[in-house]
Amino acid sequence: MALILGLESSCDDSAAALVDSDRRVLAQAVVGQNDAHQPFGGVVPEIAARAQVEVLPGLIRQVLAEAEKTVGEIDAVAATAGPGLIGGVMVALLAGKGIALAAGKPLIAVNHLEGHALSPRLVDPGLGFPYLLLLVSGGHCQLLEVRGVGDYQRLATTIDDAAGEAFDKAAKLLGLGYPGGPAIEALAREGDAKAVPLPRPLLGSPEPHFSFAGLKSAVQRAVASGTHRPADIAASFQQAVVDCLVDRTRRALSSSDSPTLVVAGGVAANEKIRTALADLAAETGKEFAVPPGWLCTDNAAMIAWAGAERLGAGLIDRLDAPARARWPLDEGAVTVRGAGVKA
Repeated sequence: MALILGLESSCDDSAAALVDSDRRVLAQAVVGQNDAHQPFGGVVPEIAARAQVEVLPGLIRQVLAEAEKTVGEIDAVAATAGPGLIGGVMVALLAGKGIALAAGKPLIAVNHLEGHALSPRLVDPGLGFPYLLLLVSGGHCQLLEVRGVGDYQRLATTIDDAAGEAFDKAAKLLGLGYPGGPAIEALAREGDAKAVPLPRPLLGSPEPHFSFAGLKSAVQRAVASGTHRPADIAASFQQAVVDCLVDRTRRALSSSDSPTLVVAGGVAANEKIRTALADLAAETGKEFAVPPGWLCTDNAAMIAWAGAERLGAGLIDRLDAPARARWPLDEGAVTVRGAGVKA
């Protein structure tokens, strides 16, 4: 049994966790920065990085104390090495390198997206490879075949905005503040999802990719018109995102031999999205898996678990492993038009 210390700081959350290879989360801690970024309607990289430096050391001490473990008792250090805001990414990675060097432990430089991709296996021992993954977060919207640890084939990505980014921008237009996803979801419960006619970009298209920029622009026009209730705009926007995610995922499932559909990433915490995709899986004869809400948003438990999986596969890293602002899971994927190259 291996004990892994996981560190995460790729955006505006600072996190540390201790997880063992028997899928036990011994301790975890996450500190967000919503109050610091709310006046700006989104994450300010410089503010985020400075806060990471201040907070992360205390979180490391906290989880070690809570689990009654010492650095000498861990078997490896797993730290997010990208993708993300480069200033923040460097905080966890440099901390991980320092601990690994001082304690003589292996370093595992984890791709944040792989943390999300493998996170369902932390809570579901029966989930085996391969599976089709819909990865939906603030910065990414992708469909991938997860064939094994470190073995990913990207089937689709966004050509402009990610789904989570669209939620944040729509919330800002509605004056709901940051973070936008939970705010939109809460307001949408009071609205009529059919009240505001909004587009479904690429719906039914043979092209496998996602697009949300046009939907965001339509929300902007709906708000500016002054003729719709904010709750109705929120509900209609949320339904449009659901329809796009279901349509694109259905297309991928039609050509996938994977027996299970997995949804992960921060947007997977949205209950309406989870329900719609569970229904799609049932309709297409696939099993369905989604992590609990706390494991969908940025956290260090998923980084530690990815570290455990990689350690078990003999995949460790040198101490000169770089911090990377962009780091695709499938580095051989064909570049798509628009901004999809980011993924």
